[in-house]
Amino acid sequence: MRLNPQQTLAVKQTSSPLLVLAGAGSGKTAVITQKIVHLVTNCGYQANQIAAVTFTNKAAKEMKARVTKLLGDGASKGLIVSTFHNLGLNIIRREHQALGIRQNFTIFDDQDSLALMRELSKLGVDADKSELIAILNRISAWKNDLLLPEQAIAQAKDNDELISAKLYEAYQRSLKAYNAVDFDDLILIPTLLLRNHDDIRIKWHNKIRYLLVDEYQDTNTSQYELVKLLTGKLGSFTVVGDDDQSIYSWRGAQPKNLELLQHDFPNLKVVKLEQNYRSCGRILKSANVLIANNPHLFDKSLWSDKEYGEPIRILSVKEDNHEAERVVSEILARKIRSNFKFSDFAILYRGNHQSRLVERALVNKQVPYKVSGNTSFFARAEIKDVLAYLRLLVNPDDDNAFIRISNTPRREIGATTLEKLGTYANHRHISLFEAIFEVGLEEHLSGKGLRAVRKFGEIMTRASDNIKRGDPVAVLNELMAYIGYHGYLFETSSSPKAAEFRWANVTELLSWIERGIEDNANEDDPFAKTVNKICLREMLDRNNDDEEENNEVQLMTLHASKGLEFPHVYLLGMEEELLPHKSSIEEDNVEEERRLAYVGVTRAKETLAIMVAKQRARYGEMVNSVPSRFLEEMPQDDLDWEEDRLQVSDDEKRESGKSKMENLRKMLSS
Repeated sequence: MRLNPQQTLAVKQTSSPLLVLAGAGSGKTAVITQKIVHLVTNCGYQANQIAAVTFTNKAAKEMKARVTKLLGDGASKGLIVSTFHNLGLNIIRREHQALGIRQNFTIFDDQDSLALMRELSKLGVDADKSELIAILNRISAWKNDLLLPEQAIAQAKDNDELISAKLYEAYQRSLKAYNAVDFDDLILIPTLLLRNHDDIRIKWHNKIRYLLVDEYQDTNTSQYELVKLLTGKLGSFTVVGDDDQSIYSWRGAQPKNLELLQHDFPNLKVVKLEQNYRSCGRILKSANVLIANNPHLFDKSLWSDKEYGEPIRILSVKEDNHEAERVVSEILARKIRSNFKFSDFAILYRGNHQSRLVERALVNKQVPYKVSGNTSFFARAEIKDVLAYLRLLVNPDDDNAFIRISNTPRREIGATTLEKLGTYANHRHISLFEAIFEVGLEEHLSGKGLRAVRKFGEIMTRASDNIKRGDPVAVLNELMAYIGYHGYLFETSSSPKAAEFRWANVTELLSWIERGIEDNANEDDPFAKTVNKICLREMLDRNNDDEEENNEVQLMTLHASKGLEFPHVYLLGMEEELLPHKSSIEEDNVEEERRLAYVGVTRAKETLAIMVAKQRARYGEMVNSVPSRFLEEMPQDDLDWEEDRLQVSDDEKRESGKSKMENLRKMLSS
């Protein structure tokens, strides 16, 4: 790949510590990979003396593959390309004896930590999951700030913090007893080890002679300290970052680490990458003007030699249902008109909850899509359960659906009963549901098991008959009440709050069914048509392979979109209290929200449409919305406000009508 002058400067600068300020779409990955090649081929480094660190396994894997392709397998042997946490894990494994940790130590994941905290809190199953998670998040923040339990106890500001600090102490004691570490320990433990043991620090200096760090603006306190300890006072490193894309303060990221570099390494060199290879000129100009409202330690301005591009459209809609339907209709129309692929489109939003209505609209229009960065609506257990009931009502021969719900909620249909029922059904070459009603089943199954499966069969048969006779949605609500599914969610959820969230998903699905029946009212069987359409989407969701590139519309949060790019982007909900978020406004942290909006704008390569709803559903009621301040901060000459244009069109139509009438009068009078 040919590098531009600034990229070349960043690659060749090796005599002092280097900060590369890499704007969105400026080719930072190319700089990192080419720099590794330069260090090996021109600067006398061996690949096993270089480490490159990033934040995701996917990014590390792609970077390693690029370097290996450029250098070849032999020359790249021993090169470390990993996440921060994998690097920390490697140090712990090498130094386990000095740490007093047995070699076969365990790494606790989130669920392990939650189970341990539930036990330590002595509340057991009565513990509110959200409260336990809040304590674990506080412990995580202390670890990221390199604070040990005794320091956290000494610095506690109130009783709640003191309780959390003491639970932190007990938590660490338990981890030690279990010969275990958690995710945050993978940075904390190596950092403190290198800080407190000169001999081990020198050993790792000699091992890692040059360090490269990607997405440096996302580092927290402990990660920055680890970088300093690994590179020493000379600072044999290159860090690549963009303060305008620092959007993770909620998980400990410290943008001020960019500023600290200048203080800790006075001979730091700074190279700016400002040529953008992704977006058209108009999108870049709008992004630059928007982010200029934030204070900057380093000024930079992205530019592109691509064409200026179309105006950024600001589309005004009545409410959030209309927003979802409008976006999906636009995507379908543009795909047909211009022969685009579905994968050319991305729909971005501030919060995961915004994807529901969009998913429903996509399903209704049979548009393939993929939700990234969070659990798809159809992947949730409660949705799978209710869909299984719907599938069985539409198709009694659906054995997979039967198996999923026959004992959900529990109705004494255990594994043994199902095995006997299945054996009989296989012998008769009929479905499990059909086998329930045959007299011959009594030779294979008796007692409670037989009564339970027949009772289940009666419930489903009655519901199916009632759906054909009356209001399907009313019947489904009665069915959910009769089987006690609401209570079942409370029995199986971690907290009442979690149970209510899951029940809200169920009611959302039933509202999808209701709307689908209305849309398919002219079909022979509107209920079956609606269920089959939704189940097709669920099947696609289930079979989707994360590693495979599919022709699907991409749905994701703005946070999840960082680092990605799409030809055509729809950015939802650019309104006050949504973007910027209400909590950020109250906490006077609008700067990070502006960076989030900047990330969203700079994902677009060719076109960008921003949605603004006049009303939006919040907490069960429709609330009036106000366009985001960020829209006012963007250059108005580059925005095409649909509402203004429509208004002008109406005025023009009226003027044209008056003119025609006047001409007609003159003609008649003459």
